[in-house]
Amino acid sequence: MHAGFARGWRHAMWGVAAVALSASAWAQNPEPLRVRLDWTPWGVHGAFHLAQQKGWYQQAGLDVSLEDGNGSVTTVQIVGAGDSFDVGHAALASVMIAREKGMPVKAVAVFARQSDIGLLVPAEAGITGPAQLKGKKVAYTAGSLEAPFIDAFLAAGKLKKSDLELINVDAAGKASTYAMGRADAAFSTIPFFLPVVSQNRPSSAVRFADFGLNMPSFGLFANESKLAARGEAIARFASVTARAWEYIYAGHQDEAVSAILQQRPQARLDKTVLRGQIDALQPYFGQPAAGERLGAIVPQDWTQAVKTLSSVGLIGAGAEASSFYVPGLAHPERYDSLVQP
Repeated sequence: MHAGFARGWRHAMWGVAAVALSASAWAQNPEPLRVRLDWTPWGVHGAFHLAQQKGWYQQAGLDVSLEDGNGSVTTVQIVGAGDSFDVGHAALASVMIAREKGMPVKAVAVFARQSDIGLLVPAEAGITGPAQLKGKKVAYTAGSLEAPFIDAFLAAGKLKKSDLELINVDAAGKASTYAMGRADAAFSTIPFFLPVVSQNRPSSAVRFADFGLNMPSFGLFANESKLAARGEAIARFASVTARAWEYIYAGHQDEAVSAILQQRPQARLDKTVLRGQIDALQPYFGQPAAGERLGAIVPQDWTQAVKTLSSVGLIGAGAEASSFYVPGLAHPERYDSLVQP
């Protein structure tokens, strides 16, 4: 193990006592931490904005700046370069793919343990799997994370792409294309799009994860050089964010909506959509593994992710699952006294 990384790792293992002793000093002299998000403001950013608004990062000794993104792949590339940001938030499959290509990035915390990509279908259509797509017009975005999995998903219903009409739509226009009825279904990120399109076209979702295509979804990652130099600060950030998500899903969803709206007023967001996105995300978080809290890395999830990604040629079948993450950094329990219900 790299010596610098080992030092960062040891610092990240501080216990609850160390956190309590340091809290006052941290709050008086917070460390700057630059964070790149996956996309423009939406429900998955609730924990970041709530923790920022309530001062939880500040109390944990962090002066956090949050920058919106324009896609997980771009965020991984920018954070992976190691120059501008300390940590990133993205779909972690993108982190795995980038690491396989030689980028020195690793996951440090997982919030959504189950894949969020799948198929949006009209609620009244009765479509529950790929077999019912024969002859349908389906929107997708070439170059998006869902695109490589379409063949495998259709194969689960004994279909090929030629059995339906696939229309390639720019990511920015996919929701409107589907919502206005110009497609019978759409492949996409379910928690983001479902509340948006359901306002005009009540819809349900068919998850790729239910057809053997599962992998960790949204979480935090960092460049290995940043982990070596700033592992302890990154661990604090991951822990506070995980604790904020626990707080949100303990009945404080509307507080998260309010925090996003207040911190991103220029985005002109719809509070009903934001609440719908936060609610739609919750099933993808799943339950923490036995003895763990939210944010923890669960090794078997990553073993499955290797199988899923290698099955469509995105990473090698011989990839070592443990090479894609750093365990033990997210400890929300250290901030139980900070985050009060």
